[in-house]
Amino acid sequence: MKPTHPVQVIAVTGGKGGVGKTNVSVNLSTALAQAGKRVVLMDADLGLANVDVLLGLKPRRNIADLLAGECEIADILVEAPGGLRIVPASSGTQSLVSLSAHEHAELIHAFSDIADDLDILVVDTAAGISESVVSFVRAAQEVLVVVCDEPTSITDAYALIKLLNRDYGMNRFRVLANMVRSEQEGRNMFAKLTTVTDRFLDIALQYVGSIPYDETVRKAVQKQQPVVKAFPRSKSALAYSKLAQKIVSWPVMSTPRGHLEFFVERLVRAPNLR
Repeated sequence: MKPTHPVQVIAVTGGKGGVGKTNVSVNLSTALAQAGKRVVLMDADLGLANVDVLLGLKPRRNIADLLAGECEIADILVEAPGGLRIVPASSGTQSLVSLSAHEHAELIHAFSDIADDLDILVVDTAAGISESVVSFVRAAQEVLVVVCDEPTSITDAYALIKLLNRDYGMNRFRVLANMVRSEQEGRNMFAKLTTVTDRFLDIALQYVGSIPYDETVRKAVQKQQPVVKAFPRSKSALAYSKLAQKIVSWPVMSTPRGHLEFFVERLVRAPNLR
């Protein structure tokens, strides 16, 4: 049997809408691809897909076709500018919003077919704390919680972390502050979150940095391009590149944790890989 490499799986989540989570997913994925990694971005907002819109793509097939058994996962992958590949979801499809546990498992297992051609899978989850969000977050190895400077953002991020910790035993989360006016503002947001998590939960939160508020992000959205590609010298693009370099150095988990995970059979087969 040929050796296998473990795939890094990062779920980008936030608890609430409006924190810029999809923008983070798109730009972080593009920055990781620019850093030489083979990256696939999965749009896991199954009922209100918008990754393809942000990138100006018009996919012919999506996750609905995969679940209907009409194609393989390789058939729905879409090449995006910057060397990134997208797994598009469907917009306005009610059946995808309420997938059964079995369907979620099928979807997660389907990714194994592309594992040999992949280093990092980024999963852009839906807003909120639905079963779908929880399912995809639990199947990832790294959970990147995006927060912005709104009271509801901190509250909702805490609610998501609390649910994952108390109900599913997850105890390690990484936090990214988005749209900050200064480095200190990002650290203050993280401090607000840790004030409540330290009091009520037994978890480890790690601050991974911040993305500055930047008008060029809006301009990039209008151009339907990632800011890291449209305005590579902008403040936000440089911050994404710095974050991507940090993520590249994260150790890749190489043993299963005992529940449904992306690429779990690789972890079982290759326990000694690092």
